[in-house]
Order: sequence, then C-alpha cells, then structure tokens
Amino acid sequence: MFLSVFDMFKVGVGPSSSHTMGPMVAGARFLDRLRSAPFTAHGLRASLHGSLAFTGVGHATDRATVLGLAGFAPDTYDHGKAEAELARIQETNEVTPKGLPPLRFNPKEDLKFDFGPALPGHANGMILMATDAQGDVILSETYYSIGGGFVLTEAELASGKDTDDGEPVPYPFKSAAEMLEMARASGKTIAQMKRANELSRRPADDLERGIARIWEVMDGCIERGLEGTGILPGGLKVRRRAKAIHDQLQAERGMNLNAPHTINDWMSMYAMAVNEENAAGGQVVTAPTNGAAGVVPATIRYWLDHCPGSTRSGIPDFLLTAAAIGGLVKFNASISGAEAGCQAEVGSASAMAAAGLCAVLGGSPEQIENAAEIALEHHLGMTCDPVKGLVQVPCIERNGLGAIKAVSAASLALRGDGDHFVPLDSAIETMRQTGQDMHEKYKETSLGGLAVNVPNC
Repeated sequence: MFLSVFDMFKVGVGPSSSHTMGPMVAGARFLDRLRSAPFTAHGLRASLHGSLAFTGVGHATDRATVLGLAGFAPDTYDHGKAEAELARIQETNEVTPKGLPPLRFNPKEDLKFDFGPALPGHANGMILMATDAQGDVILSETYYSIGGGFVLTEAELASGKDTDDGEPVPYPFKSAAEMLEMARASGKTIAQMKRANELSRRPADDLERGIARIWEVMDGCIERGLEGTGILPGGLKVRRRAKAIHDQLQAERGMNLNAPHTINDWMSMYAMAVNEENAAGGQVVTAPTNGAAGVVPATIRYWLDHCPGSTRSGIPDFLLTAAAIGGLVKFNASISGAEAGCQAEVGSASAMAAAGLCAVLGGSPEQIENAAEIALEHHLGMTCDPVKGLVQVPCIERNGLGAIKAVSAASLALRGDGDHFVPLDSAIETMRQTGQDMHEKYKETSLGGLAVNVPNC
C-alpha cells in the first residue's frame, strides 16, 4: 500500500475537497474522455447524487461542476477567471473547454440535484453526460468523489483502483503494526521509510520542492486568514474571527498575567484562519481534506512559533510522518465525511498532526503510533452536520479543537514509552465500523445534528 505525500496533501480550492475539488476533477476527467472520443459532442449534462446533492449548494458543488466542465482544475484555480467564466456561461449557456468545440450547457437545466437514494458506490456520486445535436446522451460516466479530492469512476471503484497499483516500494506497510515492524527491522524512522517510498517513485529534487510547496501554501493560507475580516459567504452571516483573536493575543504578549491555557487560543486561531479561508473559497491544502485543512498547519505553526528548538528543516519529517498515518486511515477506513462523519476528517487530521508533532519532538515510531491513536480515539463517533451545508459551523472551530487534541495526544505519548492498550489499527477499524453504522443524516447531508437544531439564518 502506497499513498504519496502529494496524495494526502493536495493544493486546491475551498470550501470542500470532496464536494468542490472532486467534482471539478471529475469534470476535467470527463473532458479528457471527450477529447479522445471518436464522435463529436454538442452538449453536456450533469446530475449530483447523495451528499453532493444534499449539501451541494453550500459546498459550491454546482459551481465546481460547471467550472470543471469548462476546463478549470483545483491546483491552478484562479478566482477572477472563474468568476468571469461563470458569468459568461450564464449568459451564453455554453462551455468552451480547450481542445473541444463549444458545448451547450445551461446550468439551470442541465445540472440536476437528485435527492433520491445515493448511487451505490459512495455517498458522493455524480453522473456526467455528453449529448449529440438532438440532445440524446452519447457518452455517460459515473464518478465518485471519495474524499480528499480523490475521484474514481464507477469501474475504478469496483476494481479497487483506490489502492496503489504502481511499482513496489521499499516499505509497503498497509497497517500500523506492519509500519512498526518495518521500523524496528530497518532501524529507520517513519519519516525515513516514507521518504524512501517517495524516492522510489520520483527524484529527490521533486520531492523536496513539492513538500516545500505544500508548506508554503499552508503557511500562506494561515497568513491570509489572519488578515481577513468581514462576513463569510453563504447566508449564515458567520463573522471571520481569526484576525481579531490574533490581534488580542499579540496585544497580550509580554504581559505577566497570561494564563497557561492561552496557548490553546493560539492553536485554535491558526486553524480557524485556515478554515475561514477555506470557507471563503480560498486556496488551501487538503490535510487530508478541506473541511479538516486547518489542523495540520495549525499544529506545525504551534511547533514553529512556540516550541523551543524547532526549525523549518523539520517540516518535511512532520509532513511525511503525517502522510504515512493519513494513508493508513484512508486505506483501512475513510477520510470522507460523507462516508464516515467528521471522525474521518478532523479525526484523521488530528491523528496525522499528532504523529507529525511527536516525530519532530523526537518521538520513537512506537510513540508516534501512540500519539496518532490517542488523537483518533477521542474523535470516534464525531458526526458531520454542517449548518446549511456550509463548511463553517461547526467546522471552523472544530479544526481548532482538533489541533489542540493533536498537541495533547503527542505530549501524552511522549510521556510514555510507546506501550499502550489500544493499537492504532484497532482505532482505525473502530472508526470504519462506526462510520458504517452511523445514520446518513449525520454524514454530511445536513439532515440531522446541529444542521437542524440551529437556525439557518
């Protein structure tokens, strides 16, 4: 089993990796199919199913689908160009993707929200269709957005394409137990094994540049969030708070009366800055998803800004270790809120952040595994119930608490020797079972929980 650090951490656009980035990626993939098709299409249609329908508007799934079919991609997304293109499409009722003739597409008629039963493969399903001059469907493909920006066709999902099918890697651990056994046998850290696996697939320069880019975007997202003010879009009238909290904390620096728990406010502030940017549709890094994008960068900033002896040179080890843990969760359970609730998003992110922090603080592989288990265990059962389908309430604050739990989990693990009662593998399997048993109204449909007990205005 191998999932790259660049699979777990992808540069993209908010507010959702599965509901915004995924449909945009699906649109791009469908256009590629059309470019290689032996016939000429004249129009496009799309239908959204399951969670993509129920919370699609709040997650900008409709916009993302239109933009994907117009040729936009998450990693090169330009907000200004996107807005201009959406306005043009609304006026002309056609998209003009590169390498294809103009295609009829009226978003009001050709983009359907299907609130019936979800498609069988995953809670996040969509069907993209091409039509001929008479409007008859001549090509159709079903896509599943399985979390974290990962997209599979119906056939790929059925064939197990969500698992690695590349060349063998030096340390192919598919469980935490195997990871620890390989670490003991090789004498390597988790980050060193993960690095060796990455280097078996790409040159060292590409790996280093790519990791540096991940942190650059993460840190830039924090900084933009700390400057942002005003009301977040979507109608809930949620006010951006990270800047005000930052201003207060800066003003209190140097005072002798600060309570020790103020450090929690710093961690929450970093995470909230990221998720406010995400809610505003800004550039973020999936970590492992957009809805949980604030936990890992907040924990790194806590380490850099508040822990003695920290250096930026340790960031690659942090991210590589976190990606190793995230890969285990995705391979053996899920990182999709629509599939397993928020335990799969913020819970997974907290486990990844705890492992990364424990690693850069000198933890052994056993302590790192313990840190990840503690963080994940105490998110088990967490529902995904976004008010009005927006990635705002409770998502923004929840990332702050996920970062706090990550730091606490790493600290507790470092106080021990790595020996503990519940293995990480057991926590991951419990999360999978809990998600399977969880009622769908608590899995990113906004049909239960806070979403129905808080006024939507």
